[in-house]
Amino acid sequence: EQGRAQRRLRPSLDPPSCVFHHRRSRTHRAAHTTCVLTLLCGHTRNSFPPFLSHLTRALSSPPPARKLRMQQTQTQTQQMSSPTLTRRRPDQEAAAKATEDSQFFDAGKPPPFRIGDIRAAIPAHCWVKSPMRSLSYVVRDVAVVAALAVAAAALDSWAVWPLYWAAQGTMFWALFVLGHDCGHGSFSDSATLNSVVGHLLHSFILVPYHGWRISHRTHHQNHGHIERDESWHPITEKVYRELEPRTKKLRFTPPFPLLAFPAYLLYRSPGKNGSHFHPSSDLFSPKEHGDVVVSTTCWCIMLASLLGMACVFGPLQVLKIYAIPYLVFVMWLDLVTYLHHHGHQDLPWYRGEEWSYLRGGLTTVDRDYGWINKIHHDIGTHVIHHLFPQIPHYHLVEATKAARPVLGRYYREPEKSGPLPLHLFSVLLRSLRMDHFVSDHGDVVYYQTDPTLNAAGNWAETDKLKK
Repeated sequence: EQGRAQRRLRPSLDPPSCVFHHRRSRTHRAAHTTCVLTLLCGHTRNSFPPFLSHLTRALSSPPPARKLRMQQTQTQTQQMSSPTLTRRRPDQEAAAKATEDSQFFDAGKPPPFRIGDIRAAIPAHCWVKSPMRSLSYVVRDVAVVAALAVAAAALDSWAVWPLYWAAQGTMFWALFVLGHDCGHGSFSDSATLNSVVGHLLHSFILVPYHGWRISHRTHHQNHGHIERDESWHPITEKVYRELEPRTKKLRFTPPFPLLAFPAYLLYRSPGKNGSHFHPSSDLFSPKEHGDVVVSTTCWCIMLASLLGMACVFGPLQVLKIYAIPYLVFVMWLDLVTYLHHHGHQDLPWYRGEEWSYLRGGLTTVDRDYGWINKIHHDIGTHVIHHLFPQIPHYHLVEATKAARPVLGRYYREPEKSGPLPLHLFSVLLRSLRMDHFVSDHGDVVYYQTDPTLNAAGNWAETDKLKK
């Protein structure tokens, strides 16, 4: 029996196969070495002396370089087998789809995302309205308006009046934006508070609160639709050809387009009937007649107050303190609302089944106003505002930043402004010289240029028309 056992063990005692044969793996060599040590020393592996135990462990473990390669291989295998590390989130997939092949990007095509995807990307706290925070902006702006008026009246210098008109007109515009938030319900969750504050702010700057609120709601619900949109929508080629030459000049020659708001309140846009002051206007439903009467009454009270002050302090003083800043406010309003829907070469307009709330909202444009951004409450972040008008103005910048990965190329990055948005005047002038009318046919159309108006010349060659 001992002989047979020795014969079975003899191959493992062969030095070339157990110790010195380099073609065998290191693990095999360690196993053979353990057998040799067991026979030579008369110990089992668990009872080796300490130095022999260290020797066998060293022989059985891989070298450091190989161990590192093994760890890297295991890590790569885990990454390849883990779906959570390679699968992109829905917003990332939508952004990738929207940005791929940007050379042939067509803004008029349906986007690869839904409005729910944009909503999900916006943090939950951006939807929260704080009445106290909203009221703090009202207090701040009213205090600035009062301080400017008192300072200008006290100084009463022609060196000061132009500065006052520019500053006070901008503050009137800021008051309008806060009243605008009341109309959307983004000021607070209280309809009563929104109505009271909205009437006070808008009546002060001669805007009928409910009349404008309802027409502006129609604008948001139909943005980007040629027929149903309410303000700054394009006119068709047929309507354009029927306009008198004087009307064309007034419509597309500055500064007249920047003074259009009072006429819009009285008569609406070309091709539409009604008035923001009359309760029986086509703008309003029968249940809204009472609201319109209240707002028109408040507007009349403010107008009567101005006439009374003109009688007490003189027409010139009212002109300097109120009327000229009011005109600056009107110019701000027309400039901002126009440029958020015009002045970009790939803005489509829709008809019929091609239109949707999402596609219409994506035709709006963000603008940067430099220092004015915070003064007029970030109204330049217009895309997200148009899609979700319930978001308070103090969350619009954050909401826009969160939604941009989803929007992809459908979000048009605004040109950065200096301290004052002087660059927007060139955008306005170019748009007025190029964006004249859209085709009478087609469900996705773009602005076209009348080359005979304002000597547009070769710019007409750059126009787009998609049917």
